[in-house]
Amino acid sequence: MMMPPSQPNASSLDRRRLLQQFGGMLGAAGMMPSPLAASTAGSIAGSGPHFPAKAKRVIHLFMNGGPYQGDLFDPKPALEKYAGTKPAGADLLTERPTGGLLPSPFKFQQCGESGLPVSELLPQLSRHIDDICVINSVHADNPNHGPALLQMNNGTITPMRPSMGAWFLYGLGTENPNLPGYLVLCPGRPVRFSILWNSAFLPSQYQGTYINHSTIDPEKMLPHLSNTQWDHTTQRQQLDLLQQLNGAHVATRGNDSILKARSEAIETAYRMQFEASDAFDLNRESKQTRDAYGAGEFANGCLLARRMVERGVRFVQVYYGNGQPWDTHSGHNTTVPKLCKNIDQPIAALIADLKQRGLLDDTLIVWGGEFGRTPVSENGNGRDHNHHGFTMWMAGGGVKGGTRYGETDDFGFKAVIDKVHIHDLHATMLHLLGLDHKRLTYRHAGRDFRLTDVHGRVVHEIIS
Repeated sequence: MMMPPSQPNASSLDRRRLLQQFGGMLGAAGMMPSPLAASTAGSIAGSGPHFPAKAKRVIHLFMNGGPYQGDLFDPKPALEKYAGTKPAGADLLTERPTGGLLPSPFKFQQCGESGLPVSELLPQLSRHIDDICVINSVHADNPNHGPALLQMNNGTITPMRPSMGAWFLYGLGTENPNLPGYLVLCPGRPVRFSILWNSAFLPSQYQGTYINHSTIDPEKMLPHLSNTQWDHTTQRQQLDLLQQLNGAHVATRGNDSILKARSEAIETAYRMQFEASDAFDLNRESKQTRDAYGAGEFANGCLLARRMVERGVRFVQVYYGNGQPWDTHSGHNTTVPKLCKNIDQPIAALIADLKQRGLLDDTLIVWGGEFGRTPVSENGNGRDHNHHGFTMWMAGGGVKGGTRYGETDDFGFKAVIDKVHIHDLHATMLHLLGLDHKRLTYRHAGRDFRLTDVHGRVVHEIIS
């Protein structure tokens, strides 16, 4: 005699229904062009600092394209004397053939109690020079945008190495599980895209989350953030069921780092519903604060960066704009004042805002491009790429303010005194975060990798 098929109980039906619904939701999410689909940051796990840190978080203000140091923080009077000539020392290899020496038309003045020289193009930032350490002797390995962007962000010109933000998260984790620990704000796309904030062979939960903030409407910056189909309780039940299934999968097949990253990404996306819409809403700022930062995409990026770090985001990169706006191969002297006007007020406001909120002491601000520009002309009124010697600066986060480190030659072409390679810059940033760059390693392909490869010196002279 045949027995009737057993009937599933109510709880089994509920679980099955939840799983079917969640499967449909995952399929839809896979088709959505959302930054959250690529977000796998947000793990609060981290090995922790190797020693007491001076900085807890980093804001990287990235002038993509490469600003000319001789216009802003590294005046070179000798350019006036030898204008139009090409003496020995000004004939180093650059990306393209260049002409004679081209003086900067912009004036400098000594600013603050430190008396450091700052260009007239940055009148508001100059008031904060005593909080800034100017590094005039940075140098890199390649004069082309792609490799230079990779080296500045990933420590090497070789593709598919983890970005510095991924290394920061791998070492320290994030302070807020409700937001990604590593955010990249760019109103468009730099000339290299997600490879600049990827995690490569590090666990993928450490990669950066890209946000296009060309619009400041949170629903457009973070599309598909809210689930209009199911309430929070139902979503939580779906996630709990999915995690049970993932746990069973891991128990039978061993550790799966990709599955773990996916699981954490989904959890982060779920929690972001409750915090991200508030965090990314600049309308919650007072008119006074908005006016202090000024208008424009870079100003909005700086204000968003402050809102992120005060909520525990570990690393925020703010790209100046789409493409490579600071890449002034022609019309240099007419373009640079406009660029500087767009960054002067927002950066000054960011420093003042962080200081007023008690955040500057443990927030490291890093400013610069992937390289500098030449002191010689290109096309008569432009400047070519220059990786031999350029300027970056740091503020807050344990850095000695009101100081100037390193020098370039008389024309500003090459770093000659107290040279700081990109590896040294990264080693110093890690040190300020309490991480030893030689000990922060990850085993891959039979050897230990690190952000600084086999190089790097901590520039202790600029640390307070």
